[in-house]
Amino acid sequence: MLLAGKNAIIYGGGGSVGGAMARAYGRAGARVFLAGRTLRALERVAADVRAAGGTADTAVVDALDERAVEEHAAAVVAAAGRIDVAVNVIADADVQGTPMLDMSVEDYLAPVVQSVRSKFITSRAAGRHMARDGGGGVLLFFGGSGEPPRDYHLGGLQTAFEAVEQMRRQLATELAAHGVRVLTLRTGGVPEGIPADLPGRAEIEAGITGQTLLGRAATLEDAGNLAVFAASDLARTMTGTALNMTCGAMLD
Repeated sequence: MLLAGKNAIIYGGGGSVGGAMARAYGRAGARVFLAGRTLRALERVAADVRAAGGTADTAVVDALDERAVEEHAAAVVAAAGRIDVAVNVIADADVQGTPMLDMSVEDYLAPVVQSVRSKFITSRAAGRHMARDGGGGVLLFFGGSGEPPRDYHLGGLQTAFEAVEQMRRQLATELAAHGVRVLTLRTGGVPEGIPADLPGRAEIEAGITGQTLLGRAATLEDAGNLAVFAASDLARTMTGTALNMTCGAMLD
């Protein structure tokens, strides 16, 4: 029970990656606070956590709304005493598959604006409580930077990832004095998280797997397990860095 007694907020907890992290955190002993815009999806994940013996709370929260995020963080502290872990895995509003020369400014900037805004708002809210409480904590991002693929068009997604990585570095530097660690789970893509009805899904999955050294891609279970490790005291020496879960698609 690596996270026994810990309280973790997962923004975007009703999605595939957020749900995997929530289930893993619940198994590891954490009390999980699932935040997102769709209550039905949050409750579905919460039911899984509870069925496995864990504790989960849900709340409808828009991670782009400063006031809503601040109020929710305060409510978590009021209910549980403190925030130990905060993870933001909301959708990035990215437009993929279109060459940059054919993209609109709005489509290219959409993931940059959404990702930077939401990560800043949620990290600031949770980080304030962690710093004020004096007990440390972990801010965890998901994505990371990497080389653009040759045969696929990601639009502004990697620009967004790069911006968030700089945010991670700065937060790690500023919050270290308060015992707060800041990490990224660096991913080359998790095929399980791709909607089954997405056009070209098989080709995208093959492209993700084909770039790995291990001949396989990370799974949602892998993402959850690594998120547990990153949030636990086993990773207490790590901050300001990325944990590479690309199966060798990206080398450090």
